[in-house]
Amino acid sequence: MSQTIEVKVPDIGDFKDVPVIDVLVKPGDAIKAEQPLITLESDKATMDVPSPASGTVKEIKIHIGDKVSEGALVLLMESADAAPTPPASEKAPTPPPPAATNSRGGIAEVRVPDIGDFKEVPIIEILVKAGDEVKAEQPLITLESDKATMDVPSPLGGVVGEIKVKVGDKVSEGSVILSLVTGDTSAPPPPSAAPSTSAAPPPAQAALTAPSAGVDEGAFKLAYAGPGARKLARELGVDLGKVKGSGNNGRILKEDVESFAKGGGAAQAKAPAAAADGAGLGLLPWPQVDFAKFGPVESKPLSRIQKISGANLHRNWVMIPAVTYHEDADISELEAFRVQINKEGEKSGGTKLTMLAFLIKACVRALQQFPSFNTSLDGENLIYKQYYHIAFAADTPNGLVVPVVKDADKKGVFDIAAETGALAKKAREGKLGPADMQGACFTISSLGGIGGTYFSPIINAPEVAILGVNKSITKPVWDGKQFAPKLILPLSLSADHRVIDGALATRFNVYLAQLLADFRRVLL
Repeated sequence: MSQTIEVKVPDIGDFKDVPVIDVLVKPGDAIKAEQPLITLESDKATMDVPSPASGTVKEIKIHIGDKVSEGALVLLMESADAAPTPPASEKAPTPPPPAATNSRGGIAEVRVPDIGDFKEVPIIEILVKAGDEVKAEQPLITLESDKATMDVPSPLGGVVGEIKVKVGDKVSEGSVILSLVTGDTSAPPPPSAAPSTSAAPPPAQAALTAPSAGVDEGAFKLAYAGPGARKLARELGVDLGKVKGSGNNGRILKEDVESFAKGGGAAQAKAPAAAADGAGLGLLPWPQVDFAKFGPVESKPLSRIQKISGANLHRNWVMIPAVTYHEDADISELEAFRVQINKEGEKSGGTKLTMLAFLIKACVRALQQFPSFNTSLDGENLIYKQYYHIAFAADTPNGLVVPVVKDADKKGVFDIAAETGALAKKAREGKLGPADMQGACFTISSLGGIGGTYFSPIINAPEVAILGVNKSITKPVWDGKQFAPKLILPLSLSADHRVIDGALATRFNVYLAQLLADFRRVLL
């Protein structure tokens, strides 16, 4: 005699209100124990909810887009595993139906979480191995970009199943790291339990899901897609590694697979290669030269910072119609004041003031005076920011990085000097995290410690302006009666001409120079 079972969401750690992104069965389907029923996706992991027993689906209680937590009712099923009903005289109390919360839980695909704007970050260490029991927030792997070293923590507790990456692999947000057996971790998962990325199909579908010719199995396995999309891709012979997903966080949907199979993705697959040599912009191909014909040569790979920064700078240079405006600021009195305060501070061991701290404070005041500079373009809209986060270029052994001083409008110059010093130290040690380099409204690139006169800094998208600063120099300046020696700081302001015209940029530069010449104006 069959028995109706309520299948519920098992223990999924501390996650609550997790969206359902795929329903893998329908009423009338015959299912086996541990077969995936639905797929959930949080901001940190994708996980399947398995069937606690074999049987037939009777009624689906949820839909794609619903948000569920532990204990939520998924579906009703008629169990094929129920024992015969004993005579009434011998009938014992009816045991409760098997609950999914008492099963082994499920298989979660652990992915790289939001790591800011970083992409293709190398893995330098894997901290766990298959079979290890891990706790929520325990580090799993270590990544190292050109700007920071960061650990990727486990989103929930469980037992490590299959590790999907190795040291040296490059990952981005959404990349699969490993599979995690959640819930009951006292025993390894049964052979039938597997991550959704590699779940074995039913025997009847073996012919449909045979690997297609030309499919990159490695890319197929790591593609960000659920079981339904994977099954369809196998049936249609689509290489998931070449499909661009339109779902949340780039997840590949069934519609994306169908579109690609009809030819909708072919142009996208070819576009990057065409653009790499300038052909996509209608330019002549990059010259191919055998330099060894002309003399001895040595080939060295670009550093990580050159690869990452180069691509961003190239995009910004091509896409932003920037114009650079120059102005000289008389900082004679400000520098004398800075030196005096620092001498007084030597006696008390206080924080030393830097010219950068004064520059940041002056730039905040200028942004407040000219709000168009504290904006970002978003399509045909201009986003005006009500906060003042100022970035500054920091020189390190590995190249320039750009940490951010948050809420600089609420901090004094001593606080800013201390914070920039601490951030610069973290940068030199390679310990800046993604949060240290995000959210900037305006950037200062100072070459004052090196030299130079003027330059044209490249704007950091999506900002609309950047200030370049060179080494101050004493010059004779005519004051109306005579030439007097003045300490002059060269300012170079690059501005996005789509937002800021020449007149506004010049006014900003002149106003900034006035603030630096008489810092009392910052208080006005």
